[in-house]
Amino acid sequence: MATTSTTKESNSSGSTSEGGGAVHRHGSKIKGLLTHGGRYVQYNVYGNLFEVSSKYVPPIRPIGRGAYGIVCAAVNSETHEEVAIKKIGNAFDNRIDAKRTLREIKLLCHMDHENVIAMRDIIRPPKMEAFNDVYVVYELMDTDLHQIIRSEQSLNDDHCQSTGVAP
Repeated sequence: MATTSTTKESNSSGSTSEGGGAVHRHGSKIKGLLTHGGRYVQYNVYGNLFEVSSKYVPPIRPIGRGAYGIVCAAVNSETHEEVAIKKIGNAFDNRIDAKRTLREIKLLCHMDHENVIAMRDIIRPPKMEAFNDVYVVYELMDTDLHQIIRSEQSLNDDHCQSTGVAP
């Protein structure tokens, strides 16, 4: 079980001060709990544990969930880039799903194209002995393919290029 370290609370300016048991910087509404000596932060997202490296700072906000996991937006404190973090829970319970996850990661490592989402990082687990969930960090997009397909708006050439949908 993870141990809780000293936590930091933020004020309205985004600065931090030593304090109680939660982290919520920059006005984030989802409270986080620092763990593993402050190297990781745990959040409760849709009733699920979401544990990411402390370099990904609030506001953590849920942006979607699906068959393969939960996706939250956060900010990389090193690059100041807003990113999407996908949690693939119990990634190794099903052999086929584990292979799909590995295939996605391997393919995206080799992709560098404006029409393919960029993978920015894979968050290492705090303890290898308890490695069950995979956290993949992507560039944050304005929308996803599901929202575009369900939209009443007809697709033009720009939509097709930015989503990878053939006209």
